[in-house]
Amino acid sequence: MGFDADADGDSRRAANGYLMRAGYALSGCDGCIAEARYRAVAFLEKAQADRHLPVPARARDLTQLVVSELVTNARKYAPGPVLLELCIGVRAVDVVVWDSDPTMPAARAADPDRIGQHGLEVVKAVTEALFIEQEPAGKRITARIALSDGPGGHATSRHP
Repeated sequence: MGFDADADGDSRRAANGYLMRAGYALSGCDGCIAEARYRAVAFLEKAQADRHLPVPARARDLTQLVVSELVTNARKYAPGPVLLELCIGVRAVDVVVWDSDPTMPAARAADPDRIGQHGLEVVKAVTEALFIEQEPAGKRITARIALSDGPGGHATSRHP
């Protein structure tokens, strides 16, 4: 189930000048990760069709990757539903995931011998910015993906 919202959210989001926003309540069941990826691609296609926003393949692929990693973590560590919000402006896509677990995640030190638990490291590496906020119930993670390529055709990675 989705919802559309206009850009009158919190001040940080409103300042980003979103042209389009959509949100989805995901059940947290086995199929919710695939559903979230599907929703992300459909959202970006709609932004291209309705708002004539250029969405390079790199930005589409990174958005799917970030959605997959964040929803996977929410499903793995938090009981209950997951909320996914997608927001797009002329320069970036924001992926916002809320879950019910109040524990603030932290990227672990790089360890090539560790199997799994690299999701947040991956998200930090491919995004322009990453915000993790405590909520009255749970937490909200916002990952910003640039729509344009940096020098050399690679995504820029800058974190606050």
